[in-house]
Amino acid sequence: MHRGCAWISTCGVSNEAPVVMFGLPKGSLEEATIKLFAKAGWNIRKSSRSYKPSIDDEEIEGRFVRSQEISRYVDHGFFDVGLCGYDWIVENGSDVVEVCDLIYSRASNRPSYWVLAVPEASEIKTVEDLQGKRIATEVVNLTRRFLEDKGVEAEVEFSWGATEVKVPDMVDAIVDLTETGNSLVANKLRIVDTLLKTNTKLVANKQSWENPIKRQKIENIAMMLEAALEATDKVGLKLNAPRANLEKILSILPALRNPTVNRLSDEGWSAIEVILSERNVRDIVPKLKQMGAEGIIEYPLNKVVY
Repeated sequence: MHRGCAWISTCGVSNEAPVVMFGLPKGSLEEATIKLFAKAGWNIRKSSRSYKPSIDDEEIEGRFVRSQEISRYVDHGFFDVGLCGYDWIVENGSDVVEVCDLIYSRASNRPSYWVLAVPEASEIKTVEDLQGKRIATEVVNLTRRFLEDKGVEAEVEFSWGATEVKVPDMVDAIVDLTETGNSLVANKLRIVDTLLKTNTKLVANKQSWENPIKRQKIENIAMMLEAALEATDKVGLKLNAPRANLEKILSILPALRNPTVNRLSDEGWSAIEVILSERNVRDIVPKLKQMGAEGIIEYPLNKVVY
């Protein structure tokens, strides 16, 4: 049992309220996580100095901690469930259940990559050229394992941040996280190799996952978070279509699933409802109008559950 966690029995598994103790990422993912939960149906409130948020669900209690630490606390049983990057599961060697992928970040809904980078003018062209060199990174264990697999011996030192500025004066190369590579280009750095593709994951403590009550709650949370992400950049479209042009109209609708088509009281018309990517609407609506569609309504979506 962990000190200071009297409510946790046998490494975090308890049937007492709350049903789950949730590890929430503090820092760059914090605001994006709060917005995602709000879209999924949970309101999370916290003061600027508090690490213990208020959640409008008595079955969930949460703590904001650094994303880098969440997988360890889930593994150790302080948290039943948490959100963290796949990279930190690997870096920490955490033994957890990976419930689902939730691909979102502060800036975009794309995965990120840990890459090996050097100055543009560097003579280092391959990983093997790092033999005997010095590398700075936050993910020391990941980098050391990568070099070991390549048969390269190099000094790997921990970086507390602002890693890009350390080359070439302090180190020969860096291993850093990037989504687009723009920051590396801005700092005149060149990617030599990619170590790991990563994204946010919902992870669970193994013993909590074996508890039916906790598992059901975790699976429910996962479903709603996935549904909220699935709805991102998607909208619903309703319209009335003349039956004479129905097939033609259906052929231009890039539906995620087959459109819903219902006959109206006027036998010459049908009602169509469809979910599609928001970026397609600007091109499709004028075409629909040209084909005789009327009563075209676009509406936002909060969740899409398949």
